[in-house]
Amino acid sequence: MVIKGKLVDIEARKIYGAEISVLDKKIAAIRPLDPGEWVPDHFITPGFIDAHVHIESSMLVPTEFARLAVLHGTVATVSDPHEIANVLGIAGVEFMIDNASQTPFYFYFGAPSCVPATPFETAGAVLDAIAVDQLLSRPQIKYLSEMMNFPGVLNRDPEVMKKIASAKKYGKPVDGHAPGLRGREALHYIQAGISTDHECFSQDEALGKLEMGMKILIREGSAARNFEALAPLLDQHWANMMFCSDDKHPDSLLQGHINQLCARAVAKNIDPFKVLQAACINPIEHYQLEVGRLRPGDSADFIVLKDLKDFEVKQTWLQGTLVAEGGVTRLPAVRAVPQPNQFKVDVKKPEDFLFKAFPQRDSTYPFAVIEAYDGQIVTGKYNVDIQPKDGVWTSDVERDLLQIVVVNRYKKAPVAQAFIRNFGLKTGALASSVAHDSHNIVAVGADLSSLCQAVNAVIAERGGISAADGQRVECLGLPVAGLMSTGEGTQVAESYTKLDGLAKKMGSRLQSPFMTLSFMALLVIPHLKLSDLGLFDADHFHLV
Repeated sequence: MVIKGKLVDIEARKIYGAEISVLDKKIAAIRPLDPGEWVPDHFITPGFIDAHVHIESSMLVPTEFARLAVLHGTVATVSDPHEIANVLGIAGVEFMIDNASQTPFYFYFGAPSCVPATPFETAGAVLDAIAVDQLLSRPQIKYLSEMMNFPGVLNRDPEVMKKIASAKKYGKPVDGHAPGLRGREALHYIQAGISTDHECFSQDEALGKLEMGMKILIREGSAARNFEALAPLLDQHWANMMFCSDDKHPDSLLQGHINQLCARAVAKNIDPFKVLQAACINPIEHYQLEVGRLRPGDSADFIVLKDLKDFEVKQTWLQGTLVAEGGVTRLPAVRAVPQPNQFKVDVKKPEDFLFKAFPQRDSTYPFAVIEAYDGQIVTGKYNVDIQPKDGVWTSDVERDLLQIVVVNRYKKAPVAQAFIRNFGLKTGALASSVAHDSHNIVAVGADLSSLCQAVNAVIAERGGISAADGQRVECLGLPVAGLMSTGEGTQVAESYTKLDGLAKKMGSRLQSPFMTLSFMALLVIPHLKLSDLGLFDADHFHLV
């Protein structure tokens, strides 16, 4: 098989007409075309790589994620199975590896470093240093996943340091997670052996870490969007930067992936070679991935682009096979079997969500409210006076103060309660069992009845995302660990889009309300969050 086009040699920084010969899944030869030979008007480059993603957040199993990702020229992901590990432990990681093995797409999984993420929440499993070492010993596991317990690193917690030591023993890199960490603390964190960070939300923070020798990932996902802040750094620091999505919902994945970030970077007048180095080559080098780099002898993994401006993908090739062309995937659907899960929660009643006022509370003391930010997973602390009515605190839609709850999915327990602003709901409620990192059920609503309906819809499906508007309840079931659907990718995206639209009809002003909701229980991200055990101050790392 022979393919012709304008070959983009990223490392040599050259573009020239070439003929690529493919034999037995590998690139047998690359022949530069003579000056008089016809050259098709398209570009051939290595495939794109998402350098940090939680596949589970797409609500698709790996094989179905791959079917959508190849449409946009993505050929590989550096995947942290942290979400399913918090629900099912090592069995969850094994499910991801087994399912991924049924597609030619390159999934490179890490060993989750923080299961549970903190001791201030209830998860479905625990991965201690011994379990992490067992995972890291496997050839399928390429790295130690994001070390979210940065206080543990800074204080040289013995269990944390054992996990990092295991990664070093096997010669595998350690991913970081240190939002807002700067100066001497950031240096101390890096010196422990941590090599990347995808949590920078300002250029100054990212530049400081780059200067200390850390590699920085530009994240643009469905909730956290840091591209605009960090993209200018590519011009000088492209050799030490990569692109990632972190968390990508199905509707967003259907529209585009790393190709969109390449287009946006080039639109900022950043050299296409620098952009492609970050998108295609740097992840291969950092994680030692077996992905083809468009060289003789490599696996025949490459993409055909219409141009180097919009990065429209005409074809995607994996191991010498055409897997996507003209916006149509050629990867076969794979039925997800088995469908592991862990859901041990009873149906709720509206009175279970009564937020009873504390008898001893000083009514003049301000109430700590979570402040959600659109396009960010960090939250603010908003102090406001909320007066109880008949001994109960209730949502106040006029002031955009809505009740938020977390329901333990692993055992019978009281419902955790707090208030949140900026969701904007005027009526109804939203609920989700995708609730980083322990994946209990998180819900926000304007009234108790709707809250109860939305939560019960998720319970009935043993996982899902739902919206209740007072008249109807819609739910997208996620039977695989309460995180992923067994459906076909475009259908899941369609169902998600319908729910997203319903949330916005109910008043939500957020760009991605369900993705934002899923991060409101993420205790390792500042500043104020809610776990199944109560309101949590992430700055001081304690329950309020």
